[in-house]
Amino acid sequence: MAELTKTLPAPRTGKKRKSEDIGANTKHGIMSRRSKGDMVFDTINTIFMVIFTIIILYPLLNMVAVSFNDGLDALKGGITLVPRVFTLKNYETVLGKQSMFAAARTSVLRTVIGTVTSTLVTALLAYILSRKEFLFKKQLSLLYVVTMYVSGGLIPIFIVYKNLGLTNSFLVYILPGMVPAFSMLVLRTYMNGLPDSLAESAMIDGAGHLTIFIKIIFPLCMPVIATVALFTAVGQWNSWFDAMLYNKMDDDLTTLQYELMKLLSSVTNQKATAETAQHSTATVTPTSI
Repeated sequence: MAELTKTLPAPRTGKKRKSEDIGANTKHGIMSRRSKGDMVFDTINTIFMVIFTIIILYPLLNMVAVSFNDGLDALKGGITLVPRVFTLKNYETVLGKQSMFAAARTSVLRTVIGTVTSTLVTALLAYILSRKEFLFKKQLSLLYVVTMYVSGGLIPIFIVYKNLGLTNSFLVYILPGMVPAFSMLVLRTYMNGLPDSLAESAMIDGAGHLTIFIKIIFPLCMPVIATVALFTAVGQWNSWFDAMLYNKMDDDLTTLQYELMKLLSSVTNQKATAETAQHSTATVTPTSI
């Protein structure tokens, strides 16, 4: 019986229970204050993100509203988020041209093929230039940097492309820009930051450079490769100048951006002609009277 009483826990005193209650209340108060602070932060953050989203989406929504508005009325400006004179004629004009579908197909093909080939070839070149045992890597990197600041000139480049048979050809969208200097430098810099022990341990196990690149370097560089691929895809999709220079004689090889540029230029020229006629009329009429 004495042993049993020794093992039983002693009853809590009122003073100890009171201190525990105070500690629990204090902890609950701190948690409640933190919860209020979190709620305030979440509210402010939500308001800020909503305003930021509206600012980002407004140009897109305005563009959609203008596209559904009458063209002559849209030239007056002042359209916000709702078309002033609703019409579908703009879409009928654009979609009614057969060249638009061929141009859209060409734009999609050049974007997909150009992005994939450019990213793979650029990553391979960056890996080669990042290897310490590769000779003349500094000299080759310097040559690529020079191409970013010095151009060969529009006419000499056109002559070279013509002699190579790249004019009036789909390859003019792929081959000349296959290895962008900026993308190569970004990838090479990222690969230089990777530990050499990764490749060395793979070589000890009998792996070659191609295996090292595919199974080790390429997966580790996936974030920067995705960034470079995004830049390349946007550039390929938005490009129209090369289509105007080298493939404008072939409707099957023109791009969607070039067709839209021609459409916008025709509208701008019509507006300029109308304004010129208006100013000429206003100038000549008082003299004639």
